Amino acid sequence: MGVAAGPIRVVVAKPGLDGHDRGAKVIARALRDAGMEVIYTGLHQTPEQIVDTAIQEDADAIGLSILSGAHNTLFAAVIELLEQRDAADILVFGGGIIPEADIAPLKEKGVAEIFTPGATTASIVDWVRANARQPAQA
Repeated sequence: MGVAAGPIRVVVAKPGLDGHDRGAKVIARALRDAGMEVIYTGLHQTPEQIVDTAIQEDADAIGLSILSGAHNTLFAAVIELLEQRDAADILVFGGGIIPEADIAPLKEKGVAEIFTPGATTASIVDWVRANARQPAQA
């Protein structure tokens, strides 16, 4: 167990009250097409549900799509829960309508990467592939 074999596993989630999931579905499909295992949680997930899913599914990464403006709170909640549950090795990244001014503070809180609306699916796939797995500990 714990060996980085098999495909990268990514939980793609839409936390909060935001009802628009086209972007999340596009990303989920792109990651899947790139050979990753994607668990799409659907709309209106709480940070607790997202973290539960990631831990149960032995995910390498969590991708959050947030358009509601609540990104600061939601990212922080997911990262805090991962830390509390000794799962801080799960990479958290995200995208959506996130003001430039909020990106650096989010990264300071532990968000690995933020993709703004202009990001291509290819750039996101490449980033996940490059970052989602730390080398296995001996």
